[in-house]
Amino acid sequence: MTGVASVVGLLAVAAGTVCLTSGCSSMGYLAQSVSGHVNLLNSARPVDDWLGEPGTPEPLKTKLALTKRMRDFAVSELKLPDNRSYRAFADLKRNAAVWNVAAAPELSLKLQTWCYPVVGCVGYRGYYAQADADAEGQALRDQGLEVTVYPVPAYSTLGKLEWLGGDPLLNTFIQWPEVELSRLIFHELAHQVAFAPGDTMFNESFATAVERLGGERWMAAHGSDASRAQAKAIEQRRSDFRRLTLGTRAALDALYRSDAHDEAKRARKAELMAQMRADHAALKAGAWNGFAGYDTFFARANNASLGIQAAYLNWVPAFTALFEREGRDFPRFYAAARRLAALPRAERDATLQSLAPQTTESHKQH
Repeated sequence: MTGVASVVGLLAVAAGTVCLTSGCSSMGYLAQSVSGHVNLLNSARPVDDWLGEPGTPEPLKTKLALTKRMRDFAVSELKLPDNRSYRAFADLKRNAAVWNVAAAPELSLKLQTWCYPVVGCVGYRGYYAQADADAEGQALRDQGLEVTVYPVPAYSTLGKLEWLGGDPLLNTFIQWPEVELSRLIFHELAHQVAFAPGDTMFNESFATAVERLGGERWMAAHGSDASRAQAKAIEQRRSDFRRLTLGTRAALDALYRSDAHDEAKRARKAELMAQMRADHAALKAGAWNGFAGYDTFFARANNASLGIQAAYLNWVPAFTALFEREGRDFPRFYAAARRLAALPRAERDATLQSLAPQTTESHKQH
């Protein structure tokens, strides 16, 4: 859901592109972005090399062979870029590609932003070392902001670094369930298709729409009965999660925009957050059959985590409607998305709002 530079020129381009999930506003930050991405690339080897290596564990070989089929499907059926991305694999020996930091005020869902070359302004800042992300998070808390620090399993360099090998598959997600693995690959490739600098909500919602459409097609064409059942359960939990968190977010946004005094807002905010957590506990004990995958999110939920989540979802209904309008034709859909990306922000938002006016939250709250 997600920096590098050049050896003078090269590191400048790379730094700007990896800022998609990381950012680079100072020389120190730039240095960690460059070294982090270079180390990631240096760890990658072609999938076929891993498959031919006797020491590669069989479970990993099975997953890597599956990604080859998914990657070919992305090209043949989803018309996503046919390039070097996701045809190599790297074991980073850690559980995230980067750790992102997001922050928002106590009584607002408006995320703090950082601005960079190439990608514009984004509502998060990423680090290749968790300790650095935690330190940044604490500095923002010291300013009185609510903060979330969260692991990011993958990020896109927008196709700008294909000549360096593209974006590799990573140990951070390779063992995910089949539907989740396919969706992540489709999501990250979608970032190479259409991108609007500085508009996180457009970029992530578009990629999320592509991952959903692609994931559904993959499972319909290739999923086993067991994997389809697993995918159905995952999607139901995801739908429940979206309904609960976005409902809470909408209530909080209305509260923060009201004329109530700050103390009254704080009291009502506490009630809304408590209700959200209680509703999650009920889902976990009931329909989710004890599934604990969202426990950390709800335990740490605050304005920042609710704000960053909306960036991945807000325009998804609009993009789904656009896909239908374009005859469910992926090349036409991508061309329409690129035309939207080229519009001024206000015109782009208005167009998206008109596509799904009754299901998409008002962009004005952001």
